[in-house]
Amino acid sequence: MSDVNVLALVGSLRAASVNRQIAEVAGANAPDGISVAVYDSLGDVPFYNEDIDRADAPVAARDLRAAVAAADAVLVVTPEYNGSIPAAMKNAIDWLSRPYGEGAVSAKPLAVIGASGGQYGGVWAHDETRKSFGGAGARVIDTISLSIPISSLGGKHPRESTDVVDSLGEVLKRLAADVG
Repeated sequence: MSDVNVLALVGSLRAASVNRQIAEVAGANAPDGISVAVYDSLGDVPFYNEDIDRADAPVAARDLRAAVAAADAVLVVTPEYNGSIPAAMKNAIDWLSRPYGEGAVSAKPLAVIGASGGQYGGVWAHDETRKSFGGAGARVIDTISLSIPISSLGGKHPRESTDVVDSLGEVLKRLAADVG
């Protein structure tokens, strides 16, 4: 049996963001039978505009759609910006939801996790992201959650936290179990 291919979409565009680090740790420590690829080009996708979403949609948008369509499942790793979803993630949701009812994310198993500076680790953004991806047609796994307050890492890389590494393994197992 081949691996379950999970595509990680990261809501922060910063190269050294904790959420990118979490996505990379998920990939480096994925359980047997699961592979994780981090999508690196969300920042290249223009803001959604139906006028440019035609047969010749921008290459960056087509590439995002193709990457999601090719994945077995999607792991969204996002911070919370001002109590909500980062613009890059919301923009990705808008592109992935089209054409309506047939978007690349339609019926795709999807989980939302991440870290943020607040004491609750981005819970509001994670809830809003689940809601938006659900509206876009994804099969959101609401029972999977992992919201990490950045302060709980004590200034260390997420790979140095056995709790984070173990939790990511469980998240990926549960997400992979929903592929089928």
